[in-house]
Amino acid sequence: MTRATRVMALALSTMMLGPALGSAQQAVGPGVEFTAPDKIKWVKNAAGTEETAVLAGDPNKAGPYVIRLRWLPGNMSRPHFHPNDRHFVVIEGTWWLGAGEKYDPDHTTPAGPGTYVFHKAGAIHYDGAKKEPVVIQVWGMGPNTSTPAEKK
Repeated sequence: MTRATRVMALALSTMMLGPALGSAQQAVGPGVEFTAPDKIKWVKNAAGTEETAVLAGDPNKAGPYVIRLRWLPGNMSRPHFHPNDRHFVVIEGTWWLGAGEKYDPDHTTPAGPGTYVFHKAGAIHYDGAKKEPVVIQVWGMGPNTSTPAEKK
């Protein structure tokens, strides 16, 4: 399956999950719903370094999901990988991207609003926010797990 086909299949699956998203959604008509930005429920992690909003599906279960992540300033992940492909779009701020087992935040690549990013299953990477918060939208297949892969 080509990457374009995977993206289209994931987008269509996401649209079909719409009715399962709860009361924050508003119906436009049969099969068309939306969630206004002020109705998106953000949940801060225990460390206080990021916030997550689940838009569709459940990232902890098998199947497609869509989430938004808000990385707070200074929050960078350490090298890790995921078992499934993941697709991203940067919505706000600058998302800093690095690849490989050696953590080196000074040699990351900036990705600004509108940028599409693809993480192939098993690819070791690290990423995050530096001086400003960044909001990214993630499309993937759950369960969304992460395996540490840093070599020091």
